[in-house]
Amino acid sequence: MTVSLPNESREYRAARANLLAAETDLRAKAEEVAALRRTLPRGGDVPEDYLFHDPAGQPALMSSLFGDQDTLAIYSLMYGPKATAPCPMCSAFLDGLSGQVKHLARKTALAVVAQNSPQKLAELSNRMGWSALPLYSAQGTSYQRDYLAENESGDQLPILNIFQRDEGGIRHFWSSELFFEPSPWHPRHIDPVWSLWNLLDLTPQGRGDFMPRVG
Repeated sequence: MTVSLPNESREYRAARANLLAAETDLRAKAEEVAALRRTLPRGGDVPEDYLFHDPAGQPALMSSLFGDQDTLAIYSLMYGPKATAPCPMCSAFLDGLSGQVKHLARKTALAVVAQNSPQKLAELSNRMGWSALPLYSAQGTSYQRDYLAENESGDQLPILNIFQRDEGGIRHFWSSELFFEPSPWHPRHIDPVWSLWNLLDLTPQGRGDFMPRVG
């Protein structure tokens, strides 16, 4: 189907057609990568049923976070015990994700963990308006270190991990390891699920040097 828009030039339409071909190729490549991801062999079994705590201080085993789903996505928020504020990039990502929780819940379970106290997470949730996000403290567990969200120096890293549950137990499926690959830009390891950057990429200015802010 060929389309046109009011008052556009032939030069514009020709350039837009070339861009459309590139966009079509990109869409096909994205699906190719997604299909390849789905063929990953069985990942490693989780070493333990990590005991997290919700903002009220109530214990929650990792296995309970699945609810009635067989897939669990866990995002590690950069908000360590010495932090006075959460990472602005993480916060912008979670602001967008918060509105999708009720839709995601129909297909997959979701949790956000941080290496901070339940009390600090409760305060953060209220401050940020994240009432829909299932926040959990990972303090007292090795989860962050085990799953690439904390380095040897104790620095927190913004990693997204996907886990699966089956008759054999809980196993790891995928993580946003693109974070660790060299890049001339921000790592862009979770860009496919981050609407902020995808929308800015459609504008004449692009991303530029824009950076989110907390609050």
